[in-house]
Amino acid sequence: KGGNGACSFLRLKFVPFGGPDGGDGGDGGSVFLRADESINTLVDYRYIHTYKAQNGEGGSGSDRTGKAGEDLYLRVPVGTMIYDQDTDELIADLAENNAVACVAKGGRHG
Repeated sequence: KGGNGACSFLRLKFVPFGGPDGGDGGDGGSVFLRADESINTLVDYRYIHTYKAQNGEGGSGSDRTGKAGEDLYLRVPVGTMIYDQDTDELIADLAENNAVACVAKGGRHG
């Protein structure tokens, strides 16, 4: 999830109409799968069903943009094939070591 934007107004003594100066929130992190030849099963993912990347931080005054969230990389065995659950379409085939596929794109900033 992307960070929330900030709503603030510039106020200076000698500027009669300062205007808005809130910053945008940071982008949310994405979730990637990375093929790793040292892993041979998916048993590590048996009991934890939800994985989330870090959310983006909120913006602040003075047009400051929030910090982007960290991406999450999950290690899977080489040869893992990723399918869309609804359409059974092949999204990615991680046939080589260190191949990377994005399975969930992070949210845009607010």
